[in-house]
Amino acid sequence: METRPLGATGHESTVVTFGTIALNWLEQEGANQMVEHVLDYGVNHFDVAPTYGDAELKLGPKLRQYRDDIFLGCKTQERDYDGARRKLDLSLTRMGIEKIDLYQVHGLEYESELEAITAEDGALAAVRDARDEGLVDHIGLTSHGDPDLIKAAIERIDDLETVMFPLNPVVAAKGDAEHDYEGVLELAEEHDVGTLGIKAFAKGPWPPESERYEEDRPFANWYEPVARPDEIRERFDFAAARGLTSVVSPGDPKLVSMVLDAADRYDGMDEATQRSVVEAARHDDSPVPEQLHH
Repeated sequence: METRPLGATGHESTVVTFGTIALNWLEQEGANQMVEHVLDYGVNHFDVAPTYGDAELKLGPKLRQYRDDIFLGCKTQERDYDGARRKLDLSLTRMGIEKIDLYQVHGLEYESELEAITAEDGALAAVRDARDEGLVDHIGLTSHGDPDLIKAAIERIDDLETVMFPLNPVVAAKGDAEHDYEGVLELAEEHDVGTLGIKAFAKGPWPPESERYEEDRPFANWYEPVARPDEIRERFDFAAARGLTSVVSPGDPKLVSMVLDAADRYDGMDEATQRSVVEAARHDDSPVPEQLHH
C-alpha cells in the first residue's frame, strides 16, 4: 500500500489510517480480528481517542502485540494542562503502552479554545512536557469545523506536526470560507504539517427523522456514509488525490474492508474526474452541519 511522509514527523504513513472507533462496536475477539485484518493490508497508522467508547481497551491487546508496526495517534478534548495530562496518562494505562506516537488536541472549534490550549497552563504545554518525558513523540490537532481556526493554529503553533479535518467532494463543492479545507491543505503543506482527512465517506447529515431512531440507522456513523464499493472507492480516490497524507477510515466496522480495498488499489484520480465528482456533489447537504461542530 502507498505511503506518504507525515509532514516533518519522519514517519511514512499509509494512505489510509485505521479509525479505531470501529472497534467499539465489536466484541474483543472481533476487535482482535479486525486489527489483524487491517494490518494484513499493510496499514501502519491507527487513530484512537478516549471518547470512542471502549476502543482504547479493545485495541490494547493487538496494539501491544504489534506495537512496532503501528504508528498510533491518540487525542484529548481537554483544553487545560491538568486535564490533558490526566487524559494522556489514562490512555496510556487503558492501552497498556509506554508511549503515544502522535498526541492530538481534539475537536477544536472556537477561537477561545485555541487561546486556551496555547496558554501557559494549556493542553499543549502538557503535551510538550509529556514529549520531553518520552511519553509522546509528535503533536497534532483535530477539528471538525472552522477552517480559518485550523489555519490560525498552523500559523501559531510552531511545533504542530499534523492536522486532521474533513475533506470530501461535498465540502469541496461549497466553495465558501466556511468549507475552505482546501486552504487548510495548502497551508499545511507550506508548513510541512501532515494532513489526515476525516469524513471522506460522508454522504450528508442523517435525515431528521433518523435523529429519533438512532438505533435504527444502518451504520454507526455520525453522518450518513456512502456504502457501495464503487462510491467508497471514488470517495477514497478523491480524498487521496487531493493531497492528504492519509485518509481516515469511517467508524462503522461494515465499511472498513471496502475502504482498505480502495486504499490498496489506489492509483490516483485525474483532475477532470475530481472536478466532475465535486460538481456531482454541488447540491448535497454538508456533512459537517452546525450540530456536529462540537
